[in-house]
Amino acid sequence: MSKRVLLAGPRGYCAGVDRAVQIVERALDTLGAPVYVRKEIVHNRHVVSELAQRGAVFVESEDEIPEGGVCIFSAHGVSLAVRTNAEARNLHVIDATCPLVTKVHLEAKRFARAGRKIVLVGHIGHEEIEGTAGEVPEQTRVIESIEQMEELDLDPREPVAYLTQTTLSVDDTRDVVEGLRNRFTDLKGPHSDDICYATQNRQVAVKAIAPESDVVLIVGAINSSNSNRMVEVAQKAGTPAYLVPDESALDESWLAGAETVGVSSGASAPEVLVEALLERLAGLGYEDVETKEVTTEAVTFSLPPWLRAGS
Repeated sequence: MSKRVLLAGPRGYCAGVDRAVQIVERALDTLGAPVYVRKEIVHNRHVVSELAQRGAVFVESEDEIPEGGVCIFSAHGVSLAVRTNAEARNLHVIDATCPLVTKVHLEAKRFARAGRKIVLVGHIGHEEIEGTAGEVPEQTRVIESIEQMEELDLDPREPVAYLTQTTLSVDDTRDVVEGLRNRFTDLKGPHSDDICYATQNRQVAVKAIAPESDVVLIVGAINSSNSNRMVEVAQKAGTPAYLVPDESALDESWLAGAETVGVSSGASAPEVLVEALLERLAGLGYEDVETKEVTTEAVTFSLPPWLRAGS
């Protein structure tokens, strides 16, 4: 049996994650430890623990940060209430919100000003959804699926707008939006798709490797939305797929009879974790690695100007 790995591209860090991690690193270099980060800067324990070793302190709430301290908002964004509270506590705020998430926040405020109720499609309890819904909470309803649309307390004739979490499955979201179009007679959406370019690219890349793979492994954190969606995309293509937070999580029974193992990683997974998994696979006979690149990414997001100096 000839064993090989089919490595998807693009994979791993997106521009928003790269920027957020760099912001914490530069803040530590510029301001010194400790700097406080509200929630996980990105959904990856490996990244969080590395930054913690350098002096970043991760907290659940801005209330845990000493008055006047440095407070970094995570890539997922925060609600208006959090911003207001941080200001009241005189915190030195550094905003690492992904610019694509900020775009959705601005859309929420624009639709609310126009007098529309907002249906926000996403995972209830996810930090990004809490932040976006918190821009105009009284006008926003959150649903996770097309089934929950039936529970909306909105008249089919009233003006409604929809927005989506940036890390959802492209296919699932399309179905929900189609359902909303069928239900509401006056429905508006964003000027362009809310699902981020990196999420879409990684899902397309997984779709490309899944038919050629006997099993697909996605490197990503258990709580990473975009990584979990990549697993689902492979499974929907008919290939067994598993989430692997790091190489130690690989269950060798998943590889029984597998000649080709597809590998990719979520947008918040550093490449070092992929390399560690490839090393473990090589030890199991999967030494031949072939890369399948569906597109190249040239997107970058700049750092705040004062953190850019000397870069």
